[in-house]
Amino acid sequence: MSGSGSQVIIIERTDNWRDDAVHAHNVFAKVATAISKFEPVTVCASAAQWENARRLLPEHIRVIEMSMNDSWFRDTGPTFVVKASNSGNPEQKVAGIDWTFNSWGGVDDGCYRDWSLDLLVARKILGIEKLPRFPHSMILEGGSIHVDGEGTCLTTEECLLNKNRNPDLTKEQIENQLKEYLGVQKVIWLPHGLYGDDDTNGHVDNMCCFAKPGVVLLSWTDDENDFQFERSMEALSVLSNATDAKGRKFEIIKLHVPGPLYMTEEESAGVIQDGEAKPRPPNTRLAASYVNFYIANGGIITPQFGDQKWDDEAVRVLSQAFPDHEVVRIEGAREIVLGGGNIHCITQQQPAPPS
Repeated sequence: MSGSGSQVIIIERTDNWRDDAVHAHNVFAKVATAISKFEPVTVCASAAQWENARRLLPEHIRVIEMSMNDSWFRDTGPTFVVKASNSGNPEQKVAGIDWTFNSWGGVDDGCYRDWSLDLLVARKILGIEKLPRFPHSMILEGGSIHVDGEGTCLTTEECLLNKNRNPDLTKEQIENQLKEYLGVQKVIWLPHGLYGDDDTNGHVDNMCCFAKPGVVLLSWTDDENDFQFERSMEALSVLSNATDAKGRKFEIIKLHVPGPLYMTEEESAGVIQDGEAKPRPPNTRLAASYVNFYIANGGIITPQFGDQKWDDEAVRVLSQAFPDHEVVRIEGAREIVLGGGNIHCITQQQPAPPS
């Protein structure tokens, strides 16, 4: 899972990030700085936030001015792929898929009403990096898929089959597009994503991911009274009875969720809720998951939510799952989940061309 670097955005929406986003800025900067110890990092910031981003970040991190509607590069940025030549030439190169974006559900169900700037993010990144762009008309966010690099893709029916994405496409048609554009041979459909992940309609990157081919990490709870329990059991059943593209049975590693955690009165009051973005009412359950981490070259950048028991357990499990990686804790990651996602959601890895 080595690559040439990653991208992160510095954000500013006061209708989604509390207290003028100052808390989130600090945590975003922590994430970018942590990743930069393992690989090159580019941070994108609007004209209004460029100086702030430059001030918060170490000099070796590249800061580029870019307009956007919000901060979720995993979903608005390109999905990078390594394209092999069909001409018999052994040369390979990196390219990017530019999926269509509709703010996780369009005008009625989406997270904000204007996503016109986000529609250009993937194209801008690929232009900056001088990489080929494969535009796609299908509505899809990068956080809704996870691949193992050997032909297998994980996703959820809750998201990709939602009527607010591609109502004119069947499950088979969506699967065929994933196979064609991602180069995978097998798609494994989990029924649901994480409980409470209403912003994304159940992205898989909060629920399940590959540690390596044949090994998956699954969001879990031991509490049978937790609404998450049934979802985790459903996913466990699917994965236990599935094989990957190479015919392997899955080793399933359970990664317990924190909490449950809920938005406080103070946190909700800090958001300017003017109707332009999805409301953030108090007592809303937060879609907090340790599966939403970032894999760097030799590092695992993992959220910590202030739940000491499960924070420590997540580090222990991830250290065992990635014995050749250093697990780096990002304290205060609750600030990111307050806005609707976490570390994996705000980052996008860019692979290096194969040598």
